[in-house]
Amino acid sequence: MLGRKSYTREEYNHAKKSIEEQLAAYKALVKVVGSKATDKRTESTLSSFEVTFFNNMVLVLDRPFVHRLRSVTGKDGDALNEVELLCDALILHKGVFEEKSPIEYIPEQSVLKLETGDSVRLTESGFERLASAFFVDLKGKYV
Repeated sequence: MLGRKSYTREEYNHAKKSIEEQLAAYKALVKVVGSKATDKRTESTLSSFEVTFFNNMVLVLDRPFVHRLRSVTGKDGDALNEVELLCDALILHKGVFEEKSPIEYIPEQSVLKLETGDSVRLTESGFERLASAFFVDLKGKYV
């Protein structure tokens, strides 16, 4: 597929709704399991699942818009480019965050504040902040 300079409101809304539905399902699961968690093993399993789930949700967030053009996205360290870097880390670098050219990533200005060499280990709150910023940037530049 060729690069995209824009996405329709329908594509944007569909992707956003999909993310919201998956977040709601996660929260419902945590509420049920968490209310019954009486041992360290259950708590540890739930914590491990959280990271696995939200690392994978970064890929879900990115996929509908994977063909976005750099000429529109730009080179700054906005949430769109942060998601690109996170996907690269998860797919290409065994979960280790790395910067790449031409993105001008500045950790202090990013959503998650990851440094080169950090392990990507998203939590519910980190993902929610990232997804929110991603959709704001996407809407402003592509919709």
